[in-house]
Amino acid sequence: MSLRKTDVDADFDQAALVAGEEKAWGRFIARFTRVVAAAIRTVPGIGTPGRGEPGDLVQDVFVKLLADDRRLLKTYDPARAAPATWLTLVSRSIARDRLRAKQLPGVPIDDVPESAFAVEPDLPAEKVQIPPGLLSPRQELILSLLYDQDMDVAEAAAFLQVEAQTIRSMHHKALTKLRAHFAAATTGGDETTAPSLQRDRR
Repeated sequence: MSLRKTDVDADFDQAALVAGEEKAWGRFIARFTRVVAAAIRTVPGIGTPGRGEPGDLVQDVFVKLLADDRRLLKTYDPARAAPATWLTLVSRSIARDRLRAKQLPGVPIDDVPESAFAVEPDLPAEKVQIPPGLLSPRQELILSLLYDQDMDVAEAAAFLQVEAQTIRSMHHKALTKLRAHFAAATTGGDETTAPSLQRDRR
């Protein structure tokens, strides 16, 4: 039995969106704005004054999808999830990131030590460039979910519809490959390269 594209699938033309086709983006935004907004409203704290307005966060989601040459959009795998399911997970992840950024505790300025006002050099964040073909597509997707989307293991497992142990195993194998690659590329074989992938994932 053959499966026909649903109307929702037709509004999520991944190739056209990645290519930046204006009409495809128009259909996509018209169809999925409510999906994104509904997902954002389920995140605790959304709508609280000073912590994130749903309308602003909806815009943030679409901006994130466009960022870095549509890198996030390219991670979508139609074999793993429906567009609405994927967008719901992505939207919630982005909303949580924005909330965490706004949750810094307030301190009266008179109570702040002078040393806190010292200006540190503005150094660019170091980001690992993964060589093409080094990791499998699945390993690249898992790293993207864990690091780019800041999902935890349980969320990534639910997104890919696999066991959490599968995510941990593939994450470990991907990091092992990266460490071996960067160690071979450095004099002395120091395996501490790739600092942005050193976070603990449980």
